[in-house]
Amino acid sequence: MKPIPYGRQHITQQDIDAVVEALQADFLTQGPRIKEFEDKFAAYVGAQYAVAVANGTAALHLCTLALDVTPGQKVITTPITFAASANCVRYCGGDVVFEDIDGTTVLLDVERVRQTLAAAPRGTYQGIIPVDFAGYPVDLEAFRRLADEYGLWIIEDACHAPGGYFTDSKGVKQMCGNGAYADLAIFSFHPVKHIACGEGGMITTNNKDLYEKLLLLRTHGITKRPDLLHENHGDWYYEMQELGYNYRITDMQSALGMSQLSRADEGLKKRHQIAQRYDAAFNNTGVKFITPGAGTSHAYHLYVIQVENRKELYDALKKHNIFAQVHYIPVHTMPYYQDLGYKKGSMPKAEKYYEKCLSLPMYPTLTDAEQQYVIDTVLQYAK
Repeated sequence: MKPIPYGRQHITQQDIDAVVEALQADFLTQGPRIKEFEDKFAAYVGAQYAVAVANGTAALHLCTLALDVTPGQKVITTPITFAASANCVRYCGGDVVFEDIDGTTVLLDVERVRQTLAAAPRGTYQGIIPVDFAGYPVDLEAFRRLADEYGLWIIEDACHAPGGYFTDSKGVKQMCGNGAYADLAIFSFHPVKHIACGEGGMITTNNKDLYEKLLLLRTHGITKRPDLLHENHGDWYYEMQELGYNYRITDMQSALGMSQLSRADEGLKKRHQIAQRYDAAFNNTGVKFITPGAGTSHAYHLYVIQVENRKELYDALKKHNIFAQVHYIPVHTMPYYQDLGYKKGSMPKAEKYYEKCLSLPMYPTLTDAEQQYVIDTVLQYAK
């Protein structure tokens, strides 16, 4: 059996043709395809505005900048995520406060967050960054109620969840990143994600002021818009009005992103089919898997199992050319964050989850035969 990775991009001739067309056009970087991609992505998730950027980490950083995170401000997030979800706060000099996960969903525990907020004077905390881990949508309605009570903003890290949704208390399907409950949401277009641009990211929002601030911060804080200029010497004139960054995406990447976006629903359907086969195979076997709650549509960036002998199973799969992965080492246990005072043992549910979790191959081009080989190998060695 050829190597089977945990994730893989799917590049078609349609994608190649779209990129070639962009290469042959007048713009390679800041051209018309960027805005077109932004508009199409905003429509896909149901948001009013979208800002395409260099990658998901840049998206997170720009969000914290737009929300004016400053040194000493405290922001709550989950330890079960990629480090960037926390690091973006540190980039601005803010303090990261990790809260434990819900042991069933592996998402940030809203009740733990509530207890932390209630135990501190009002104004101690400024924001929350919940993560749609593995593609499981966070109940943002619950977090919004909490955020409104304590005057906090929300950044939804939806990197794993384009196309996912939860159903709110009014029976409305709330798409991940639609801005109905979060102030800002971010996505990643890394090759193993649902939509691949090589690198790339997107910020979505329904707040026009935040949108315009993001556009400014994305490009060095520079604008040429006549209505925003303090002076105007001519058509060439521009002003740097903020300390921004070069976090731009290119026309080439946007062309690829739009091509991939046109097949997003097809890819999501395939991921659901793969998850259903895994669920059926592992049911009542001792291999634990995450079952989405009622009214929730998991986007299945990852298919995560939990087993007692994780290291043995990981090594056995590797010997059989199956390259599983672990998502994630709890961020609070990283040396950098331990140096800031975080300690192992402080997030027991996250740490217990880490000891047992393993992400199995999950991508639209995974064949039935490959998946069955993975299933058979897992069941052989997981006992």
